[in-house]
Amino acid sequence: MTAESTETAALRERVRVLMPRAKEDLTELVAMRSVADPRQFPPEECAKAADFLVRAFTEAGLRDVRRVTTPDGTDAVVGHAPGPEGAPTVLLYCHYDVQPPLDDAAWRTPPFELTERDGRWYGRGAADCKGNIAMLLTALRALGGPEGRGFPVHLKFVAEGSEEQGTAGLEELVPLQPDLFAADPLLIRDTGNFALGLPTATTSLRGLTHVVVTVSTLKGEMHSGMFGGPAPDALAALVRMLDGLRDEHGNTEVKGLANDGTWQGVDYPAEQFRTDAGVLDGVSLVGTGSVADELWARPAVTVLGIDCPPVVGSSAAVQARVRARVSLRIPPGIDADDALRALTDHLTSAAPWGARVEVEPESAGRPFRARTDGPAYRALATAFREAYGKDMVRAGQGGSIPLCNVLAPHFPDAEIALIGVEEPGCLIHAPNESVDPSEIERMALTEALFLSCYATPL
Repeated sequence: MTAESTETAALRERVRVLMPRAKEDLTELVAMRSVADPRQFPPEECAKAADFLVRAFTEAGLRDVRRVTTPDGTDAVVGHAPGPEGAPTVLLYCHYDVQPPLDDAAWRTPPFELTERDGRWYGRGAADCKGNIAMLLTALRALGGPEGRGFPVHLKFVAEGSEEQGTAGLEELVPLQPDLFAADPLLIRDTGNFALGLPTATTSLRGLTHVVVTVSTLKGEMHSGMFGGPAPDALAALVRMLDGLRDEHGNTEVKGLANDGTWQGVDYPAEQFRTDAGVLDGVSLVGTGSVADELWARPAVTVLGIDCPPVVGSSAAVQARVRARVSLRIPPGIDADDALRALTDHLTSAAPWGARVEVEPESAGRPFRARTDGPAYRALATAFREAYGKDMVRAGQGGSIPLCNVLAPHFPDAEIALIGVEEPGCLIHAPNESVDPSEIERMALTEALFLSCYATPL
């Protein structure tokens, strides 16, 4: 055995021994209903999760671990640990808030009780992002525990408390306290592997713009028997407008936005996507590009909701005023402001019969593309290869992580890498979220190996 393989074997064994502790961490974390929305869950639940992180990361070897209130009123947890003199500094990011459980009846296990089924661990946040927290704690213990040698680099730690709610608390904290974030590479643990057991760095994130479009045609609802026909139906007008956002093949079609991008990273086989997305038998995928093109290199429109009478309780009336919430995801290369203007103009111009249209911007986020030619990515590729026995692939993600676009301009020389335990089978944000413990184990080893590899840049 070479010295390097001996070190890897020793780390692998320490991580393996620590896995029962990782399950204990995750059990305690999942039990905390840390949804950062006081309308649904008491804020004390988020406070309990933050206090857990203070205790756990202090025990794992970090110093001055504490809560810091961000401009949106939620608490981040920060800390640091010294490495050898002259060593680089690595930022470790995660978030401890979670999505609400949605429909409790749709869960096969209690959403806030970590439950093992068929080799996976189920519970809200089991992957996103409490599974990443358990993974990071395991990596730090493997490096700095009683049998470890200490941390080979300087560490900074930031855990966010309101990422899932889309507020800008942490993003607004960056310019106010940049020393909390300044590092050589910034490791964001809020993604995962393209497939279970396939080591993946997420290098591209789509941005987004959400709008609420309101269509008005009448002073009030009118009896459909007496007025239906010539009376302009606001709901019918809205349906026409929304249908115009896609062409006959299902491609997103917003005037002024290019829709011919191609993805240069890992391929996403159509059959695998059908399985991952739960597409029903006989239902076709939409669009004319590859799945990877459609997901990561082209704009994509989604109707998120419509305000109109529900079927049960509806009456025989021509609708006077309806509205819809529309999301447009945009790939790197398309400006978020340009996308908002294009979507607004497209919806307004598509209104039939002179219907009155109001488009209200709701939220926006810029797309992100990582710089991948530096020493951090080389060290990450080495760590992945040793931990998984496979070469690292690069994938995109359809979701948006606005923090990346705040960190990038503030720290232009830093490399930003997105990794984690959230492979497609985790069903993050949905009922029955779960994590495969083997991903926690292998990603913890990857983290530990990365910190060791990056201490001596390749």
